[in-house]
Amino acid sequence: MLIKRPADIPSSEITPEAQYVNRRAFIGTAGTLALAGLAVPATLAACTPADDRRASDMDAPELEQDEKVTSEEDATSYNNFYEFGTGKEDPKRNAGSLRTSPWTVSVDGLVKAPKRWDLTALLAGLAVEDRVYRHRCVEAWSMVIPWQGVRLRDVINRLEPTPSAKFVEFTTLLDPQQMPGQRTNVLPWPYKEALRLDEAMHPLAMLATGMYGKTIPNQNGAPLRLVVPWKYGFKGIKSIVGIRFTTTQPRTTWNDAIPSEYGFYANVNPTVDHPRWTQAKERRIGEFLRRNTLMFNGYANEVGSLYAGMDLRKYY
Repeated sequence: MLIKRPADIPSSEITPEAQYVNRRAFIGTAGTLALAGLAVPATLAACTPADDRRASDMDAPELEQDEKVTSEEDATSYNNFYEFGTGKEDPKRNAGSLRTSPWTVSVDGLVKAPKRWDLTALLAGLAVEDRVYRHRCVEAWSMVIPWQGVRLRDVINRLEPTPSAKFVEFTTLLDPQQMPGQRTNVLPWPYKEALRLDEAMHPLAMLATGMYGKTIPNQNGAPLRLVVPWKYGFKGIKSIVGIRFTTTQPRTTWNDAIPSEYGFYANVNPTVDHPRWTQAKERRIGEFLRRNTLMFNGYANEVGSLYAGMDLRKYY
């Protein structure tokens, strides 16, 4: 069988963008590509069971009719990934130095069996999902991206945290040779993020290894990144090498760096402005006009109960 290298395949030949607009059309297309060995990222393709267990779109809300998927070029060229530079174009330009195979993830803290996992073993046998999610950056721009990966809760269940675990912390690779941005003090390294355990167990939270039917590019967080679509983008930690379970709320990078501007929860909330700009409006990449920001990024029906009774202006 002849398999073309990605560089040889024009984007129009992979999947027409129009097919992504309809979520179910995208999932059907991704399933077809998976049978050809193209859509599922290499790590997941190697560990998907023989029956090709691909989860349905249950628990994944539909996008609004006027929303279309952001172009792959925009989504892979306009990024925040300070480990490769602070400019939006820096990650694509500089991330080629990152070696993503082999890749291991250390699991420790309040967990049944702390150990260092090979990434393929960590994900082996877990159902692969196709999810099209809105993403909202704290700088008031947004995208709609089709992801492939596994539910975070499936990974957590495999790791078996102890009953006393209340939070899960993630850590990015620390390697200034591969990540030139870490040679600066723009942020405290390594990058860390965390979720409450009930947030992490929500079916919308996922660990992504692919996007647009292909292996996730280095600049977007290869080979493993967190996707939590109801939170601002900085919660979506990239190039994960550590998972730790704790009973107390972990410290997180942006909250440590500028606590007056970046809270632990980082839920998308149009009524709580950033100190330097409004969060009530957003600019969808690829669109000229700004649109209203949706509470919890449009996932209020799905995740609102997680925060019942909380003062969301205080716990921002």
